[in-house]
Amino acid sequence: QVQLVESGGGLVQAGGSLRLSCAASGRTFSSYAMGWFRQAPGKEREFVATISWTGGSIYYADSVKGRFTISRDNAKNTLYLQMNSLKPEDTAVYYCAARRSPNANRSANLYDYWGQGTQVTVSS
Repeated sequence: QVQLVESGGGLVQAGGSLRLSCAASGRTFSSYAMGWFRQAPGKEREFVATISWTGGSIYYADSVKGRFTISRDNAKNTLYLQMNSLKPEDTAVYYCAARRSPNANRSANLYDYWGQGTQVTVSS
């Protein structure tokens, strides 16, 4: 069992930056692929970024490519999402997720554990 707790969300002006963190419990974190997803009001949850267990494979949604960076520190059981050049359309609740596989994947249906989410609001 893995428990995930996100932090680092908040209110920021357009063009600003935020760094989200996701602290994971359990000794198996380093063997799991991880992902970030987001859900805006009235919209479905969407993929943001994913990273394999070693960090060797990383994928981004086209909408965040070049602005967001996903990373992980297996020694600290922590996943990160550095978000730069934020836009109002990035406003959403951001969730981290873990899957019982070493392979990164864009599909939310393939993730086994989810955090409670952290709100990111970007003002124009």
